[in-house]
Amino acid sequence: MGEIDKIGKRMQKYDGFKISLMISFFLMVSVSAYAWDLGKAGTFQFEKVNENVYVMHGPLSEPSAENQGFMNNPGLIVSGNGLIVIDPGSAYQVGQQVLNEIKKVSNKPVLAVFNTHIHGDHWLGNQAIKEKYPDAKIYGHPDMIKQANGEQGLIWVDMMLRLTEGKTKGTKVVAPELSVNQGAEIEVDGQTFRVHSMIPAHTNTDIMIEHVQSKTLFLGDNSFYKRMGRFDGSASMLGNIKALEYATELKMDTYVPGHGRTGKSDTAIKPFLGYLIKVQEVVQIGFDDELQDFEIKEKVIAQFADYQQWHGFDTNFGKHINSMYLEIENIAW
Repeated sequence: MGEIDKIGKRMQKYDGFKISLMISFFLMVSVSAYAWDLGKAGTFQFEKVNENVYVMHGPLSEPSAENQGFMNNPGLIVSGNGLIVIDPGSAYQVGQQVLNEIKKVSNKPVLAVFNTHIHGDHWLGNQAIKEKYPDAKIYGHPDMIKQANGEQGLIWVDMMLRLTEGKTKGTKVVAPELSVNQGAEIEVDGQTFRVHSMIPAHTNTDIMIEHVQSKTLFLGDNSFYKRMGRFDGSASMLGNIKALEYATELKMDTYVPGHGRTGKSDTAIKPFLGYLIKVQEVVQIGFDDELQDFEIKEKVIAQFADYQQWHGFDTNFGKHINSMYLEIENIAW
């Protein structure tokens, strides 16, 4: 082979290498541009979890300036002529970002929104949806509508503003206007949504949304994965157990928890349900032995090793023991 031929071969290899580098670079830029970048909190985008169903899995952390208050799992169903959104997030600004990510899946208009419960990290993004799509219908439990239009709505707006150090400024209450309850079936552009509501559970306003065609169930905060939620004064841990046992019996193909990864019931329901049942068992034993809640906590915490790495365990475990204790005590009376 002549020297010129050798040089030509080397140039071909070099050009091929440059092309590979350029392809890799453009792929990296494309992925980066596709996702909502929240710095240390992570990057977020909608992922296909079932036929025409997408979920954007939020951070497991508490609302903060860093994550701008975003922490839930907004859902998206693509229909023939439009889109249906489940829980669009925690603030006006978050709702805008959710809409930006929705555009990367589909440019169709939002036709309807479902809000799973009163906790504002799930529904304060309604404002952004209504601003862009004023004809979109928003559904929620009747008691959620009442609470959102009352003191609870204002409390959540203020809470998000404080926790995010002002990142959610300008967020206003936009409550659902259409009430749905247990057994309701809503048709939206050829897609059927069945409502399951067993309250009190996580709150006294919970609805779980079944997308009938794909056999997907949006659980709201009745279930978590790798994260511990709180139970406020309206909640029932025993009711939450019943709600998750009911959801399991529906035998859906896909379950979407309010926080944590989407999956089959083995991951999206059973770990948290198992935790709740275990809390019930140890508290019942402690109560029968006339122990106080703090004594029960100290005695049994080692039994929950599988959950101690879940976000919020240290903050919430004692509160969960106390809440279960009060429920069991109330039944005993």
